Amino acid sequence: MTEKRNIKELVDVIRSKNAGPYELTFDLIFKDFKTYEAVKSSGVINKSLIAKLYDIDENKVISVINYDPAKAIKATIERPCSAGAIGETDVYGAQQHAPLLSLKILM
Repeated sequence: MTEKRNIKELVDVIRSKNAGPYELTFDLIFKDFKTYEAVKSSGVINKSLIAKLYDIDENKVISVINYDPAKAIKATIERPCSAGAIGETDVYGAQQHAPLLSLKILM
């Protein structure tokens, strides 16, 4: 039986952080290799999905990579404005993972 499961049930860690002053990176670290492999092979976490979640053009999604040793998927995007710029609200990029929390994955 397959059902949609919230990403929070599947991962131990969801985080965001700076990847330099002009980029943000997001890490999804899965609870186990079986779940990681299932999500990875589904291809559901891709540039198109990240662009949709963050309401940005797909060309602003720099990469979505799978890192097998850590059972992790990492996405990197261009920051909407550089870290520390006037009007910027999260200099460390640590509060930008919220859109990922609503992600549902068919398992």
